Amino acid sequence: MKANQLLTICGIAAALCFSAGSVSAQNDNGGAGNPNRGAGGRGNFDPAQMQQRMMENIRGDLGFTNDTDWNAVQPLFQKVMDARRDVGFGGGMGRMFRNRNNGDQAGGNNRPNFGPQPSQEAEALQKSIDDNAPKAQLKAALAKYQASQKAKQAKLVTAQENLRKVLTPKQEAQATLLGLLE
Repeated sequence: MKANQLLTICGIAAALCFSAGSVSAQNDNGGAGNPNRGAGGRGNFDPAQMQQRMMENIRGDLGFTNDTDWNAVQPLFQKVMDARRDVGFGGGMGRMFRNRNNGDQAGGNNRPNFGPQPSQEAEALQKSIDDNAPKAQLKAALAKYQASQKAKQAKLVTAQENLRKVLTPKQEAQATLLGLLE
């Protein structure tokens, strides 16, 4: 049940991020008078604040009531979350939401890209695709990208193993349901 709630919250947050442009366009005063609005009436989405809320939810879901215990394991959770983000968005789903004009703001599209910046390997592979590179060059770029993804996956597995070592069986089960462990 908690995993479903977390996924629902993440889905809502993503929908809110994507709809922020259309909502601000409908706002007659461009966000004037609202201290939570930036220039142009766009909302100030704070990823660090969202991540802090996620950590607080994980802490509560796994039953960490003692600050000392939580402070000892919180970096392990952070490493898992960072590694999962890198694996999950490292050119995968995040690329579906990227700015199609390759980062320049021409055409009035000043909407930020979704997710972390793509890796150098992902950018090189995309450039090879966009440039209709020869088969050998495309295969080389693809091999480098796949190797970087394997390294990210190995980092995730290591982070998950380190986290699993400090959790009780009940916490491990809950962390698995939350999608932190496999």
